[in-house]
Amino acid sequence: AFAPPYLDVEHLVVVRNEPPLPLSTVDLIGRRLHIMANTGHAEVLGSLQADHPELTWTEAEDVETIDLLDALDAGEIDATVIDSNEFIANRGFYTQLRAAFRLGEPTQLAWAARPGPGADALLEELDRFFANLRESGELDQLIERFYSHSEYNDQLNSREFVRNVENRLPQYLDMIQTVAAEFDMDWRLLAAISYQESHWNPRAVSPTGVVGFMMLTQPTAKALGVTNRRDALQSLRGGALYLKRIHQRLPSRVAEPDRTWFALAAYNVGLGHLEDARIITRQQGRDPDKWADVKEHLPLLRKRQWYRNTRYGYARGNEPVHYVQNIRHYYNVLTWTDLARQRVPPPRITDQYLPEGFDIQLNAL
Repeated sequence: AFAPPYLDVEHLVVVRNEPPLPLSTVDLIGRRLHIMANTGHAEVLGSLQADHPELTWTEAEDVETIDLLDALDAGEIDATVIDSNEFIANRGFYTQLRAAFRLGEPTQLAWAARPGPGADALLEELDRFFANLRESGELDQLIERFYSHSEYNDQLNSREFVRNVENRLPQYLDMIQTVAAEFDMDWRLLAAISYQESHWNPRAVSPTGVVGFMMLTQPTAKALGVTNRRDALQSLRGGALYLKRIHQRLPSRVAEPDRTWFALAAYNVGLGHLEDARIITRQQGRDPDKWADVKEHLPLLRKRQWYRNTRYGYARGNEPVHYVQNIRHYYNVLTWTDLARQRVPPPRITDQYLPEGFDIQLNAL
């Protein structure tokens, strides 16, 4: 007995990005296809087997999606089938894998209850629960939290980031960890920000002339006591201090993790423009304290019909959205990499973790 569906998904055939890629069910015949046992994927394959008797697969017990992706990435199997939401959440961690094609028809995810005594009352309660989630906007915010940051990043971008983690990050890692400790920040967050700003290049120069590891403007650097923006250590300290100050200036009612996403957006576009977008969000009947809602309205600051009525005027509002989503993605990859080195079996799908540094008292200043 199923509760109301909460997410539309597709069954995706996932393979290594190596030719020849399968393009249809026929192309799976003869390949080592492994899936999780007791799932809808087996039902879909079973229905396809009627037309393709040669199609075979192995149903693996006691495994998770992450285990199948690990086996596929290692070349131990040739293909697997996972739901599209899980592929979105994990594709940044497996840069050599790709979705080949959709298997069967789209479907929906829902909670299930055991039929029998009490089931009707439980289903009624589940109906109310999901109705409240939808009406409050919390369901949309949860979906945004766990999936949207990965949708913004293609695998080419992820592959470049992983290469830089291996080749460039080691020479700056001690410095990043030291500065993060000074400001009670999660070093992975500071690393993700500095990568987004400069790709860990202290001599980087933006198209607008901003320079350095954390891309501080000249006035901002001067206000923060940074005398040499091309000095990686000074730039890191200045950027960390600047982010902390922004984080503290946000309204106290803005809770985590949205508070951190807002601070990052303001680091990119300024607190004034962020506040303009929050006002527009409230005017449109959405929640100005939730990133999931505000990020939809920030791009409106590019349009005259919207920015002409704001206090701070025009802004390239799409840029802070991409900025925040990229940092969230890089942060998750760094978190997953840390967990993968320390845990056996492999970690489950990485939550959109709240950076540890913002879950403690802000007493570094």
